[in-house]
Amino acid sequence: MQHPSPQSSTIASATGVNPVIEGINEPVIQRYFELLNGGEFQAASELFAEDGALQPPFEGQIVGRDAIANYLVKEAQGLILRPQWGKQQALDNGCTEFEIAGNVQTALFTVNVSWTMILSPWQELFLVRVKLLASLQELVKFRR
Repeated sequence: MQHPSPQSSTIASATGVNPVIEGINEPVIQRYFELLNGGEFQAASELFAEDGALQPPFEGQIVGRDAIANYLVKEAQGLILRPQWGKQQALDNGCTEFEIAGNVQTALFTVNVSWTMILSPWQELFLVRVKLLASLQELVKFRR
C-alpha cells in the first residue's frame, strides 16, 4: 500500500478533496481539520466538549465552545492545516489520545506543527494542543 505524500495531501486540500492523515481513521479528527480549512470555525468549535480546550502555541488554554469559536475567527483566518500522519492510543479513562504531525501554511510562511488531541468516549474533543516544531532561529526569522 502506498501512503500519501505531503505533496498529495497539499494537492488534495487545494482541490477540495480531504487530505488523508496516515495512521488516523477517526472521523471527528478528520472533520476538525476539514472544518478549519473551510473556515467553518463555529462548526469546528462544536466538535469540542462543553468544557473542551484549545491550547494554541505560546498561549494559555481557550476553554469552552464559544471562546474557542471566537479565538478561531480572530486567529485562524487564512490558515491551511495539513495534517500528514499520526498515531493514537487508548487512555485509561476511556478517552483516546491522538498525536498528529504536519504543517500549517500562512500567507507568509509554512511551519511544521504537531497536534495533540484528546477525544472523549462521547466523540467530543476534550483538548487540542498545537505545538510549533520550529527552532527559535526559524521563529525569529518569521518576525522580520
